Amino acid sequence: MATTVMLLDAPFVPGRFVEPFTADHPGLGGVCTFVGEVRGDTGVEALELLHYAPLTLPGMEQLAAAAAERFDLMGLLVIHRVGVMQPGEPIVLVSACARHRRGAIDAVDYCMDHLKSNSWFWKREQRGDGWHWIEPRDQDHADLARWQV
Repeated sequence: MATTVMLLDAPFVPGRFVEPFTADHPGLGGVCTFVGEVRGDTGVEALELLHYAPLTLPGMEQLAAAAAERFDLMGLLVIHRVGVMQPGEPIVLVSACARHRRGAIDAVDYCMDHLKSNSWFWKREQRGDGWHWIEPRDQDHADLARWQV
């Protein structure tokens, strides 16, 4: 099973990664892709993601390995932005392919729940009155907890 994990510090076009990813896995029965974007409908002018480089990429690789082990996947792609982003720009892309749809869907959900609540990023939003740190919500922690065995 092939995994690709990347950190990017510049805007990206998700389709440019998803198309070759699916082409590299002939015989797949399902592919599930999630793209998270910077919301701009609540007065957000910019989003900044900071990280600690010695932990971030290794942590994302461990998450991808855990997902690959837990779900019957053919491939997994995890891409995350860092730095300052504008509303509408992609933040994260998680794509999984499997012989059956359920493994792909669950793997993407699993990765996103971990990236949202238990990852190596510090997030803050810029609004009209300045920068504000963002913490995971109670729902984010509840989403993560459902994966505990």
